Amino acid sequence: MLISAYYRLARAGYVLAREGALSIISTNGLPPALAPLRLGIWLGRLIERPSVRKTGHVERLNKALNRLGPTYVKFGQTLATRPDVVGANIANDLAGLQDRMDPFDPALVPQILRAALEGKAAELTDLSAPIAAASIAQVHRARLVPPVGPAKTVAVKILRPGVGDRFMADIESFYAAAGLAERFVRSTQRLRPTEVVQTLDRSARLELDLRLEAASISEMAENIKNDTGFVIPTVSWEHVAQNVLTTSWVEGIPIRNHAALDAAGVNRKALAANLLQSFLKHAIRDGFFHADMHPGNLFVDSRNGDVVAVDFGIMGRINRRERRFLADILYGFITRNYRLVAERHFDIGYVPKDQSVDDFALAIRSIGEPLHGRTASDISMAKVLGQLFAITELFSMQTRPELVLLQKSMVLVEGVARSLDPDLDIWTIAEPVVGDWLRKEEGPQGRIQDIGDHIKAAAEAAGRLPVIIAQAELALADYHANKHRQNDGVMRNMLLGLMGLAGLTLLVAIWRLLTIAS
Repeated sequence: MLISAYYRLARAGYVLAREGALSIISTNGLPPALAPLRLGIWLGRLIERPSVRKTGHVERLNKALNRLGPTYVKFGQTLATRPDVVGANIANDLAGLQDRMDPFDPALVPQILRAALEGKAAELTDLSAPIAAASIAQVHRARLVPPVGPAKTVAVKILRPGVGDRFMADIESFYAAAGLAERFVRSTQRLRPTEVVQTLDRSARLELDLRLEAASISEMAENIKNDTGFVIPTVSWEHVAQNVLTTSWVEGIPIRNHAALDAAGVNRKALAANLLQSFLKHAIRDGFFHADMHPGNLFVDSRNGDVVAVDFGIMGRINRRERRFLADILYGFITRNYRLVAERHFDIGYVPKDQSVDDFALAIRSIGEPLHGRTASDISMAKVLGQLFAITELFSMQTRPELVLLQKSMVLVEGVARSLDPDLDIWTIAEPVVGDWLRKEEGPQGRIQDIGDHIKAAAEAAGRLPVIIAQAELALADYHANKHRQNDGVMRNMLLGLMGLAGLTLLVAIWRLLTIAS
């Protein structure tokens, strides 16, 4: 790891501590194993600005995160959706990170478009000043005048010059932090910080190629073509490059502008339910979801109350097993079947097998029961998160890096829905989506898909047999070339053993197929 990464990490720690970031972290709920973290927070607060220590108000955190880099801005955007965790004043300050950052030099825009789109750049006219500016890119309104067909209004998204280098520098410092945590705070090893950073690293690299964002819009459009209540723009593929994305222009009221929503007669309770249910459909039904649904990326069509989403740079994808896990967990909480919730955590590997399922179910009940029958405004998510963290320590729970984006997205969406409807009942709203999908999974359609999965597994096992046999034959030939006839009997036995193992693999796959079919 380069020395510069540790320097950037130390600088970030100093800036955040100086501006009062550590003051929003409650140490009361931290388990004893994280005593070093509690000590670090105490020491860090010694360098806070006097104004923060005196008034308790964190007023400069927005600018500090912006100065540190785009990945820190992403973190601030998530915190901005959780006033129940960081406080209303801090959340309101951080909201400016979502789409109200300083734009880059507008004189660079024409040159960027010409270099990226070549001749097609001339078809984009009447380019406006930036409509929105965030950490990665900024958006302009423009008029698209194609050679054939009518002109139309479009949105042109342009990456900030040099943002890729800044992102990679940030990620490198995150790797340094993860390595230090694993080395000096052994209790964090179960959280697998380096693997979590690898997940974020991959997500960042995808976000820095707007051609991939265009493909994500296209895939999601296919998934939701028969849905109602959730709208996304369409892509103008001839005006897409690595650093430029052109889509149809969408109109809407910013979802965080509650006064405008009320003035337009939008039912905010119905809007919150629609937002949450749409996200669950995309995650559970499709396994492909918008993973950056902060308020700056969400608008509302005043005519019908539809959610209008933009910015598909960060997308999440989970496989069928992980979708089943999510659905079972939510359904377990909905029906208060905490044993089911506990078992699924063991099945997917969150909790080691040497722990007690019954004890873990009891711990889950201690979290779930106080949440039932209470509105969002009555629940302190800061306390819930503290309790959850204590339980993860008690049961040596392991982080699943592939689910990090899903968990982050659920925090974002639930935070936005809470702001729209303080009386939000997540369980009642989630039940139609989760229950319908699970009933379909247990029905004939789900069983047919299970059989299909096992047929695929059996076919793959059969397809590997020739490769295994060929490898065994090559190993035997290599032995003869180098060792002549020594220990021929041993090598023949190894060959037969490999063939037997391959055959056994195929038989097991076929047996599983027949079992599930019956």
